[in-house]
Amino acid sequence: MSAPRGQFSSNVGFLMAAAGSAVGLGNIWGFPTKAASNGGAAFVVVYLFMAFLLAYPALMAELTIGRHARRNMVQALRGIARGPVTRFLGGLTGFGGILVASLILSFYAIVAGWMVAHLAEPFATLIGAGGIADWLTGDSTPRNLTVTAIFSGLTMLIIASGVEKGIERWSTLLMPSLILLLLLLIIYVLAQDGAMKGLEVYLMPDFSQLSPELMLSAMGQAFFSLSLGVGTMLIYGSYLSRQESLPRLGALVTLIDVGIAFTAGLLILPAMYVAQEAGTQIFSDTGELIAGPGLIMQVLPALFDTMGTAGLFVAIAFFALMVIASLTSSISMLEVPVAFAIENLGIGRRLATPLVGLAIFAISSLIIFNFDALFGLVVSISTEFGQPILGVALCIFAGWIWRRDQLLAELEKGHENVEQTLFWKVWPWYVRIVCPLLILAAFLQSLL
Repeated sequence: MSAPRGQFSSNVGFLMAAAGSAVGLGNIWGFPTKAASNGGAAFVVVYLFMAFLLAYPALMAELTIGRHARRNMVQALRGIARGPVTRFLGGLTGFGGILVASLILSFYAIVAGWMVAHLAEPFATLIGAGGIADWLTGDSTPRNLTVTAIFSGLTMLIIASGVEKGIERWSTLLMPSLILLLLLLIIYVLAQDGAMKGLEVYLMPDFSQLSPELMLSAMGQAFFSLSLGVGTMLIYGSYLSRQESLPRLGALVTLIDVGIAFTAGLLILPAMYVAQEAGTQIFSDTGELIAGPGLIMQVLPALFDTMGTAGLFVAIAFFALMVIASLTSSISMLEVPVAFAIENLGIGRRLATPLVGLAIFAISSLIIFNFDALFGLVVSISTEFGQPILGVALCIFAGWIWRRDQLLAELEKGHENVEQTLFWKVWPWYVRIVCPLLILAAFLQSLL
């Protein structure tokens, strides 16, 4: 007998949890740096368009399947299958989602651990513990194992507390904190020399930069930024009340995610040009933008160093922002395999969480000990291959395999007369044909 399932107690709780899942490091550094590398404001415009052209319809597929089944990803897809073949494929896709979510979390926890280290470093500096500060910002195996273990432990503590007392409670605390920190940092950075140049790059579109590559890159960013393809939104949908309107909630999640990603750009791009004004190199010798970990671990700390004592407090605020963003995403990723363990293995949440969490930490440790060989490989397998393939599979299940009358009946719960809306007239065929083609196009572009 499986353990009783939890449920979000309010719309706000679900929105904060779902938005938190979507708003992670990919939004805070991935979106702004991709914008800077792909035409600035032109990329932003295309991204905003693609978020509703691709991400929202795919998100709706996961939420609807999840709420209908009220089960983990494996059981949910098997439950809407029409026969033994599609049931087998549903199980295969479900297990694939659990594996990919676990692999993403295994490397994500390492990067999030770096954020924990950089958050702790200014405190060590303030109390005069220079040796500890150097150790926290150094790249050593013991440091990486320690901070990854701390971050993984925080994620497990939240998940072990359940849906309402863990995921929902902490999401409603962390997301407003993230938004407040983001706004305060934007106000501070925009007052610095060089910020207006970054703001101009971000907000003044040059549509001569538009290209098929830019559009596909924006499409991929829109898809990945909503944590689609690995079952996180499916699981969160399974904890939703039947009385909620899924089309409206899905639109709100998309708007919040896009809004925070856009707002993060108001911080990151101006900060980059502030760093350049202060003498920090933000472009490589080949003229390409220093992005990703290089931006977070090299460019911005160098900027904070130029600010003197004030820089320590700015660094604390910034890396607190990064840790919060990491945590709101990691809890959704851990919930995917934990939900499976609870419902399929029949074990309690407080036992399932450490068992699954420690197994993923073991993968993280393996990556840390073999960083050069494994880190990039795991990132590539999970995000470049796993997520797009699973995203296509979920759209196929929602559009082709699930019976249309059952799909409509589920959407009508909480949204009467949905059959008469523009959403129902467009979405069913759109998720069948257009979404898989768009995801495959972004997938092929990433390979090429």
